[in-house]
Amino acid sequence: MNLQLLQGQFSPREAIDIITKMVHIKIKFHEDKILSHANEEDIKMREKRIRQLQKELYEVRNFITDKKAKIVLESVLEIH
Repeated sequence: MNLQLLQGQFSPREAIDIITKMVHIKIKFHEDKILSHANEEDIKMREKRIRQLQKELYEVRNFITDKKAKIVLESVLEIH
């Protein structure tokens, strides 16, 4: 089953806003898991993933900021 989350053209500002909010939700998910009885190995994995998400968000923001045209965003959540 698939869930279409995004499909369309957005201004660079809108695209950055949407992507930032989605990444922040994922970061919050990992932070909540860290706060709730996670073991040390799990905490390290989640902290690494948070840093990776932050780095990728920074790179995406820079990429989109350089664009003048509309940004196409497509996102499908595949559920197995």
